Amino acid sequence: MNYFELYNIPTSLVVDANDIKKKYYELSRKFHPDFFSNATEEERAEVLEKSSAVNKAFKVFTNEDELIKYVLQLKNLLAEEEKYNLPNNFLMEMLELNEALMDAKMEDDTEKIENIKSQIINLKSIIYEPIKTIIENYKENITTEKELLQIKEYYFKKKYLTRILDGIK
Repeated sequence: MNYFELYNIPTSLVVDANDIKKKYYELSRKFHPDFFSNATEEERAEVLEKSSAVNKAFKVFTNEDELIKYVLQLKNLLAEEEKYNLPNNFLMEMLELNEALMDAKMEDDTEKIENIKSQIINLKSIIYEPIKTIIENYKENITTEKELLQIKEYYFKKKYLTRILDGIK
């Protein structure tokens, strides 16, 4: 059973935060191990497994990157520790940004650092724009593999940009 089935919601790349929270509380109560203290060992083990899955699913549903990763994995389009080859032009742009960032840090130039930070945030918006409609309108068995592969590339680009941003903080 995947997380969408567990929460009884359609597979999607965008979930309603309030619905997820309600489902989480409902399922947490339903599968709380304390309510199964008189159950058989097998039933307790099953409830513990479901309780754990409810918590893991909630973490995935409340993190947009983890949700994209999860759906891509469900579709067998993303391996757990996959090394993705990003386009060379993107990598060259990142190399230039990283070099500028290192220079700004060595010079302790907070203005340049903030400027680079803004550039990265802007780049995140730019790479999101072409796949925005695909993500927002995702439909199981209708969204094509080609569209999902575009989302995969976005996922890895965003991950790269986030790693650079995290290095600034």
